[in-house]
Amino acid sequence: MRAAVIGSGAWGTTFASLLAQAGTPTTIWARRREVAEEINAGTNERYVPGHRLPSTVRATTSRSQAVYGAQLVAVALPSQEARSVLGPLGGTLGEAAVAVSLMKGVELGTGLRMSELLTQVLGLPPGRVAVVSGPNLADEIAAGQPTGTVVAAQDEAVARLVASSCATATFRPYTNTDVLGVELCGAVKNVIALAVGAATGHGMGDNSRATIISRGLVEITRLGLALGARPETFAGLAGVGDLVATCSSPLSRNQAFGRRLGEGMSVDQAAAASRGVAEGARSARAVLDLALAQGVEMPITAGVVAVVEGTATVAEVTDVLLARPRKAEGVHAPPHE
Repeated sequence: MRAAVIGSGAWGTTFASLLAQAGTPTTIWARRREVAEEINAGTNERYVPGHRLPSTVRATTSRSQAVYGAQLVAVALPSQEARSVLGPLGGTLGEAAVAVSLMKGVELGTGLRMSELLTQVLGLPPGRVAVVSGPNLADEIAAGQPTGTVVAAQDEAVARLVASSCATATFRPYTNTDVLGVELCGAVKNVIALAVGAATGHGMGDNSRATIISRGLVEITRLGLALGARPETFAGLAGVGDLVATCSSPLSRNQAFGRRLGEGMSVDQAAAASRGVAEGARSARAVLDLALAQGVEMPITAGVVAVVEGTATVAEVTDVLLARPRKAEGVHAPPHE
């Protein structure tokens, strides 16, 4: 079996390393020639500093060369760039090839989850698309620290195939057939992590952060159930596991981006300091639009959108959230009369 990874950032490179460690030679597509040349020399210091890559990880700047003959094609791109990058690959994958989304977002304008985008752009049936999601901070995985993840696919056999292709002594994949629920967890937790970071940057403490994480999980669950996801998904690795890791870790790009906004930086300033816009900021509007279309209330997500779009400050959003009508704690609980 041979694999390809489209995207040479931290997670794409780390996942390619996992595939190679599990016995699957892997080719990475890199946008820049110097990155490809460095990967071929055994390192990717910009995105995975201090780690040697297996000799069976190679890189190229040719998309068609990267995917040629690959039975597994993993995609690790910013969610809002995936369509344009993948467009030239439409209809070119092998008849039995499986596409794997490593992305966590919702496409602006279409409301498509990343598995739906891969199906559409690559011309694949939904049964040949899988999703990998969980508490998977790339730096820790590259360092060999133990972690679990979820591989979700409509077809359990496809999920098992992908899981066996990336399982190592320290990376333990579980399988799931709730693709919708797993993807929503991954997309919305980035938005909640941005809110946690903004609260931290604004000087709020552990109680505030714990409240945002807990009520953020309610928002994720509320949207997921409205769209038909399974309740147990939100209590698993892709749900509460990923949410806790992304909201709590200083390695989290979304949390760090939000912290800079909370400290008073503009989105452009935070992007410059973060070497790019975090997925939570990119996808917040798309997530909120999806919720509004379903009639689902997501006040924390709406607050993040307001801060990112410059229509409210962190302090103003905090006041609005605290002034909301009191209610019972349940996912579907109405406000008290």
